[in-house]
Amino acid sequence: RLPQAHNVQLSAIQRPFASAASGVVDEVEKLRVFPSAGPPIRSNSIQQHSPTPLLPLGASRSTFCRFRSTKPNPPPFLFSLSIDIGDFPSRRTEWQQMESNTTIETDSDTKTITATSRDKWGKDIEFMLSCIAYSVGFGNIWKFPYTALKYGGGAFLLPYLIVLFVVGRPIYYLEMVLGQFSSRGVVKLYDLAPGMRGIGVAQTIAMFVVMTYYAPVLGITFRYLVASFSSTLPWSVCDPSWTNCLNSSFVGHRNSTNATSSSQSSAELYFNIDITHKAKLADNGLGAPDLWLSLCLLFSWVVVATILIRGAKSTGKASYFLAIFPYIIMVVLLVQTLMLEGAWNGIWFFFKPQWKALLTVEVWYEAVTQCFFSLSVCYGGIVAYSSFNNFRNNVYRDAVIISWLDTFTSIIAGCIVFGVIGNLSLMNGQDIQELAKDGPGLTFITYPDAIAKFQVVPQVFAILFFLMLFIVGVGSNLGVTTSIITAIRDQRPDLKHWVVVVGIATIGFFLGLLYLTPGGFEFLDVMDGFGAKYISLTFAVFELVTVAWIYGVDRICRDIRYMLDRSTSLYWRLCWGLIAPIATMIILVYSLFEFKLPEVPWGYNALGFSIFVIAVLQLPAWYLYAIYCRRRRHDESLRKAAWNVLKPLTSWGPENDSLRAIYRTEEEQAQVKEVFPPSLGQRIRKRMFNMS
Repeated sequence: RLPQAHNVQLSAIQRPFASAASGVVDEVEKLRVFPSAGPPIRSNSIQQHSPTPLLPLGASRSTFCRFRSTKPNPPPFLFSLSIDIGDFPSRRTEWQQMESNTTIETDSDTKTITATSRDKWGKDIEFMLSCIAYSVGFGNIWKFPYTALKYGGGAFLLPYLIVLFVVGRPIYYLEMVLGQFSSRGVVKLYDLAPGMRGIGVAQTIAMFVVMTYYAPVLGITFRYLVASFSSTLPWSVCDPSWTNCLNSSFVGHRNSTNATSSSQSSAELYFNIDITHKAKLADNGLGAPDLWLSLCLLFSWVVVATILIRGAKSTGKASYFLAIFPYIIMVVLLVQTLMLEGAWNGIWFFFKPQWKALLTVEVWYEAVTQCFFSLSVCYGGIVAYSSFNNFRNNVYRDAVIISWLDTFTSIIAGCIVFGVIGNLSLMNGQDIQELAKDGPGLTFITYPDAIAKFQVVPQVFAILFFLMLFIVGVGSNLGVTTSIITAIRDQRPDLKHWVVVVGIATIGFFLGLLYLTPGGFEFLDVMDGFGAKYISLTFAVFELVTVAWIYGVDRICRDIRYMLDRSTSLYWRLCWGLIAPIATMIILVYSLFEFKLPEVPWGYNALGFSIFVIAVLQLPAWYLYAIYCRRRRHDESLRKAAWNVLKPLTSWGPENDSLRAIYRTEEEQAQVKEVFPPSLGQRIRKRMFNMS
């Protein structure tokens, strides 16, 4: 009911619009009075024909009149009549079409396109589960345990948790906020500073490199999973053609046999000879891919493409299984591991602190790189997943839960792996340090070697372990591929989603064959170093500087308040603006000083270095292109254009037109009121400590 003070007759309001609406309006169904400030809006992206208008946080005191059609088939355009009480006696009214054209400003031109709703998760929980499936992957199972063992055991956990608290989690939350607020992928995200769009392009290049070698590892995992169904595990006994071989199924001390120092377990020879046909790149080059591994790679891509074929809808449904089922297997494996003789020795070795390791820079460097690799930040996957969120989803809660769950998973995986290694050490009479291998060796050699010694149905534990590994690998590969798909479709929304999925899967399959050759794992090390590790670290620095200092920490906090109605504490401000950028920059400089070329033929190093250079050149290239486009559209000097391309485009903001209009109005008001202090120190203090 309208306030009596305004003395408004509803019939008088309805009458002028009755003829214009052609019979659509015939009665007032509902009146709602909202107590905030701003023009009333109606969503045309979240629910196109919703009977209830969407009110953004911060919208103004308005009365919404919703009308119902007497016709059985309503017209395609629905209207909402708004009467702003604050504007009486003028009684300004505003009609908004639910389907409209939107003017979008791009780097090169201003285009008018038909507004389309972005793909969304079916439920908010699907987003969190998908992020869990994406973040919890091979890095938690094989990289974290080995890194912790090599760099101080339990002492490594302390710097890792510190880095997680001040670098990993803040970046994770920041990328979630940016993706959800803008509904953009990692390339289109830089509408917030179009001159820095090269950052998103470079991160997409890094993600593409990761995609090419992630699926082959997934294929090898599936090959082991299939082999685990054999009546006798194929890696448990030596093949007659293998020399200096010791059966992995043998239980006892190595020195009680005829084994020599050069003897290898059947599990190691099975991996090097039967599975990968391992050979030095310097001897025979890459070689030809293995047929069975190629078929396993094809199956892996079929699984990934099938899940991705319907976008966020199908990915969200699959996330229930991909995120939850591995933890069920993990609990079963942990219980079984703790029952093994000697398991507690391995777990104690895993947690035993070596405090002197804390004084080395290398430990902190590994903590940061492990944090980046484990949480998968600064690659684009988190931004892509967040872009499918509803505008009001509580990403603060999700970021905190996922970051801690990821760390918990790494520790549990470490207990499982080193519990098994402890048992293997007791059985073989070897030192635990000798049995711990890096990366794939830990997963495909040490663990299978230990499983082969189980006396009761070792096949069950082999199936559980490799099934868990395959599932977490699929979940991570979905995030990697989704980031690339989103980057492409943001630029070319006219492309069919399934066409992009099939195209990327096909390219990924053929490039993945390179890693299934005899020299594939050495080639993987080259691509991982140049194409993923150094690109991600380099552009993590640029990403943080761009978002925190060019776009601005203050503006991020205003965006969060507008989106979540939540204030941002000093902790997040300091981490985004100072701690995370400085820490990442120090680690990058240290890694460049400590860099050593892989011991492979120079051609492979040249290829890897070329990929890195191409990625780095994206930043100046896109900056110059943005200046060129800006000067072509506006009569500006070079200096002014160079400054303006670091400002957000007019299309920057929420995906919904009405939400974006209100956001732009509020942001313009905030910019007018904002006065920058004259000195740099005062500006930093204002940006970091101004809590208003």
